[in-house]
Amino acid sequence: MGGARDVGWVAAGLLLAAGACYCVYRLTRGRRRGGRGLRLRPSRSAEDLTNGSYDDVLNAEQLRKLLYLLESTQDPVIIEKALVTVGNNAAFSVNQAILRELGGIPIVGNKINSPNPSIKEKALNALNNLSVNVENQIKIKIYINQVCEDVFSGPLNSAVQLAGLRLLTNMTVTNDHQHMLHSYITDLFQVLLTGNGSTKVQVLKLLLNLSENPAMTEGLLSAQVDSSFLSLYDGHIAKEILLRVLTLFQNINNCFKMEGCSASQHFTKGSLFFLLYGEECAQKIRSLVHHHDTEVKEKVVTIIPKI
Repeated sequence: MGGARDVGWVAAGLLLAAGACYCVYRLTRGRRRGGRGLRLRPSRSAEDLTNGSYDDVLNAEQLRKLLYLLESTQDPVIIEKALVTVGNNAAFSVNQAILRELGGIPIVGNKINSPNPSIKEKALNALNNLSVNVENQIKIKIYINQVCEDVFSGPLNSAVQLAGLRLLTNMTVTNDHQHMLHSYITDLFQVLLTGNGSTKVQVLKLLLNLSENPAMTEGLLSAQVDSSFLSLYDGHIAKEILLRVLTLFQNINNCFKMEGCSASQHFTKGSLFFLLYGEECAQKIRSLVHHHDTEVKEKVVTIIPKI
C-alpha cells in the first residue's frame, strides 16, 4: 500500500499520543502524594471506581466491576463518570487488551447512541483510546458508520464532532478500514471548510491518512468540493493548517502518479481534481515559496517541481 506503515510501530506511536499526557499527570500526582507513582489498588466497590479522586490503574477485577456498573446503571452521572474512568484506563496498553477480553468494547460502544451529548462524547473518547490497539479496531469498526453519521449530522465544532473525528483518525492510521469512509469524503471536505481551526486540523489529520493510500485516491479526487477550498493555500492561513493542506496535495499527487491515472480520467466539474490541478491552485502554491515560515517554504520547494 502507498505510505504503508508497520502496524506494530503505528500502534506504539498512537499509544504515545493517547497516553503520554495522562501518564505524566498520574505520575505527577503520585509524586505529590509521597512518591507512590502508578500502582494497582485492592478491590473496591463498583461505585468507588468512578470516584474522580481514584487515581490508580485499575486491575482486571476492578475493570470487570466498572463495566458491569456501566452496563447496568441508568444514572447519567454514573455512566459519564464510568466512561471517563474506562477511557483513562484504556490509555494503557495492558488495559486495552483486558477491556476487550472482558467484553468492554460493545458496552462502551452502545453508549454512543445515547441522546445525552456528554455521554456520547465520553463514549467516543473511550473508544478512541481503545482503538489504539489493532485487535480492538476489528471490534470497533462496526461503529464507524454511526460515528460518521454523528460527526456529519451533529452540531459543527461540538465536543461530540471532535471526539468522533479523533476516533475516525485513529481508525484510519492503517489502510484496513479506510474504505468504510469512502461515501463520507465529500462530507469531510464540507466540515473542513465550515469548521473552526481545531475542527479543520482534525479533519486534515484524517484526510492525510486517507491521502497516503492509493486505493483512496480516486475517491478523494472525485469528491465534490467547494472552490473556497483553495483559500486554505493562502499565505495568511495558520501554519498547522497550511502545512497539512500542502502535504495533502503532495500525497494525492504522489498516489495519482503512482497509480498511473490519466488526466483524462473522468472527474466531474466541481471535484477536488479540478481544484488541485487547476492553474489557480498552482499559482497559490508557487507564491508560497516566499512564505515567512521556513517549514512552509521547504515543503513548497519539494512540491513545485511536481506541479
